[in-house]
Parts: sequence; C-alpha cells; structure tokens
Amino acid sequence: MSPRLNSRSQYLTVNHRRYHLRRWGPEDAPLLVLLHGWMDSSATFQFMIDALAGEWQVAAPDWRGFGDSQWNDGGYYFPDYLADLDDLLRQLSPNRPVKLLGHSMGAMIAGVDAGVRPERIEKLVLAEGFGLNPTRPAEAPGRYGRWLRESAQDIRFDTMASLEQPADRLLARNPLLTPERARWLAAALTRPVDGGLVYRADPRHKMVNPVLYRLEEAMACWRRISAPVLWLLGEHPFDHPVVSGVLATLDERRACFAQLSEETIAGAGHMLQWEKPEQMAAEVERFLLRKS
Repeated sequence: MSPRLNSRSQYLTVNHRRYHLRRWGPEDAPLLVLLHGWMDSSATFQFMIDALAGEWQVAAPDWRGFGDSQWNDGGYYFPDYLADLDDLLRQLSPNRPVKLLGHSMGAMIAGVDAGVRPERIEKLVLAEGFGLNPTRPAEAPGRYGRWLRESAQDIRFDTMASLEQPADRLLARNPLLTPERARWLAAALTRPVDGGLVYRADPRHKMVNPVLYRLEEAMACWRRISAPVLWLLGEHPFDHPVVSGVLATLDERRACFAQLSEETIAGAGHMLQWEKPEQMAAEVERFLLRKS
C-alpha cells in the first residue's frame, strides 16, 4: 500500500519527554490534531488522512511509551498524558484554539482536556472514546495487589518471525481490514530486533493500572466543555471487558455535553480509522467545516 500523502517526522520535548510527531500537509493550512488510542500509534491514521477531501495541516503525536516517543522508566498514568497534551497544544497552537480529534484512549484524554482547558479547543471529535466502566472503591485492594504482582515481573512482548504474524492478528481482530492494509499497519506498529520483530509500544502498558477510573470526575470535566463535540461510533460495539458497561450508560454520558452531535459509521467496529477511513474522514470534515 502506498500512502497518498506522506508524513514527515518531528521530535519535540513535551512535558520533559522526547515526543515523536507525524505531520501531514502544508504548514499554512488549518491545523487538525489527532490523538491515537491504546497500543496504537500516530502512523495508523494514514488511511483516514489519505481520504480527507480538503487541505489540512495534520499533527499527530505518538503518546509516551508508544510508537517512536520516549518510554517511561516506570508505569503510565492518565494525568501524565493530560499534561503531555496540554504542553503539546501550547507548542502547536499558542495563540489559537485547535480542532482536536481523539480515538479511544486518545479521545478520553481529549475529552478531559477540553473540560479542563475549554478555551483551548475550537471543535472536538471523540471517536469511540466515551470513558470506561465505572469503578467502586471496593475494587482498590485487588487492583493494587495485581499491580504489585505485575510490577515484580519482567513484562515483555514475544518476538515475531515476520510481518505475517502481526498482520494475521490484526485481520483476526479486525475482519474489515484488507490484507494490504493489515500488512501496512503491522509494519507501522512493529520494529525490527535480532530474530524478528516486536511491537513498538512499551510492554508495561499491558500492566493493570493501579488507579481506579472515576467516571464522575470525567463527567465533571465534560460538563465544562464549551466547544461543539462530535461523537463517532462504530456500528458494531467494542467487545471488551474494560468497556462492557459503557453502552448501558451512554445516555447519562451524552447529557454532560452542551453541544453534542453524533454519527455512527456503518459497518465499522472500534477501529474506525482502520476499517472505514473514508466514511470517518467524510464525517470529520463535515463536522469541522460546519459553521457553529
């Protein structure tokens, strides 16, 4: 697969970490910032960017511990990503609010940031990222115990012999992918090592987070968002225990947003930008170009 619009790499110091960004399009075009999800990277927005009809200056970071950005010495915690985004937006657009799109984990970070710094966001797209299951304080002892056990282990990814192995895994999890796109994604998400390939992400992302997700705090941030917001959902719900209870409380979550529109991408699952990038690009541009 050959991209229609090639990206260029940029490295910045973001919140005391070496961050890798991908940039597409002319620097004088309107800025659109894209935030990838868990175990993903900025590269995999490529299909959606190729499908954009207009001319945009696109900037997409690899979050810390993903892609080609610096890894942490220890674990990974949500407030660090929030501080990373705050610093990144300050550098990318110091004088104007930005158009911001986040997918999955990236959307959860973007949604909180847009409530904490509402003046910084012009328009916000949340793609398949409407929060996690609510938690209870009684879960804390078990969560801390599991985290302590995992912290004492040497966590690493297995080495894969060739690109066919990760490509086959992607096709099994995302049957709407073409083999060509699956192989391209497999190359973007892995790096060569002696004996084969490993995923680019820090394997410590696989550790359980000891900090319980507090839905009430996220909702309090969403209520402070002043920008128009677009929810993008896949037609087929994300089948994962981490978000199994989200769909049952979507109406409660919707009610937090003052200016909310919503679109469902027909035929898509969780990975909208992989599976239906043309439809996603059309919905995103329609929303961004709409006069508020």
